[in-house]
Amino acid sequence: MDEIVVGIDVGTTKICTLVGRVEDAKTIRILGVGIEPSDGIRKGIIVDLPAASQAIKRSVEKAESTSGLEITTGLVSLAGAHVSSVNSRGATGVPGGVIDAVDIARALEQAQAVAIPHDREIVHIIQRGITVDGQEGVKTPVGMHGYKLEVETHIITAAAATVDNLRQCVGAAGVAIQQFVLNPLASAEVVLTEQERQMGVAVCDIGGGTTDLAIYVNGDVWHTMVLAVGGNHITQDIAHGLRLNLSQAEEVKKQQGYAIRSEVGAEEYFSIRPFGEDKDVKINRQDLAHIIEARIEETFRLIMQEIKRSGYDGLLPAGMVLTGGTSALPGIKRIASEILGMPVRTAQPENLTGLIDKLASPAYSTSVGLLRWATSMRDHDVASSSGRKGRRTRGEKFMNFDAIKNWIRRILPY
Repeated sequence: MDEIVVGIDVGTTKICTLVGRVEDAKTIRILGVGIEPSDGIRKGIIVDLPAASQAIKRSVEKAESTSGLEITTGLVSLAGAHVSSVNSRGATGVPGGVIDAVDIARALEQAQAVAIPHDREIVHIIQRGITVDGQEGVKTPVGMHGYKLEVETHIITAAAATVDNLRQCVGAAGVAIQQFVLNPLASAEVVLTEQERQMGVAVCDIGGGTTDLAIYVNGDVWHTMVLAVGGNHITQDIAHGLRLNLSQAEEVKKQQGYAIRSEVGAEEYFSIRPFGEDKDVKINRQDLAHIIEARIEETFRLIMQEIKRSGYDGLLPAGMVLTGGTSALPGIKRIASEILGMPVRTAQPENLTGLIDKLASPAYSTSVGLLRWATSMRDHDVASSSGRKGRRTRGEKFMNFDAIKNWIRRILPY
């Protein structure tokens, strides 16, 4: 029977629930789509529990209606400035001289021995690299001879209260959460190539309320970060600068917006009715572009600061891949490339069939990426937590013997 997967992207501007059927290694058929405007969510954080619960419920119900399937479990996206990460290394001796999955489990346990505050919850524990007897870059250590095994991990945590609020909202829609997935990791599933991951690349998902960054080196996640700035800040700047309400400003941004003032003609105008006016007035597109350009430049300077702070700025020959709704803004790619000093491209979901009319846009990379993540969960050396605060749960890979046995089945020949 074909595998059915469900993803719920809880964003600042929209809630998108997708139901998909995995047809082959590359293709997902979209069976159900439920897109609703967000309510009660600001910068990726729940600020109004009843309103957010209702928005999520409506999105889920739409996806159920279009797919004809009942949604009981799914993967849920996570973002917000409350997300943080740390790298940790765990080491263990190999008693038998031949590495097995139990040895990897012990090394990962040691890597988790970092102090996690009680008000933080582990979201992902991502295996970054394995070293055997000082030899780095080992990919599949099971069966290898060795006496000391070291595992380097990237641990992503989030504010436990914020995660619990989101869990409660999704639960109110009758959906049990299989796993939380950080936005840029989900987006990376659909916008990055394997070559980019190996070379060194940053994926930058610019949504409405947050900008989410993940750095991949040698095929693995090396750094993650969430900035509390996004497309809504551009909308607010436009509303303030041109004296428009937010819905007008958002429409102007989408229809007339350009990120580079010098590339807009001095004689280009559009008409709109600002606050306090009883008729339409003409607004110069250069003035609009000037507002947008200032905010975009500031955003990418913040991103550049974060990349430099991570220490990996010299390890990104593949540059940056932009996605998220704001990445569709004309001119943004050029500004990003100039400020970051690296190649930049924009990307959106591909290899989809079925109900895809609205999904061929960078705005839905995280939504589709959740489905991709669900199909490849067994192939990720990722441990996740959606339960106890600051501690792992039964769902974490390598952390229980069922997972160990499954992992051995994948690695060893029958």
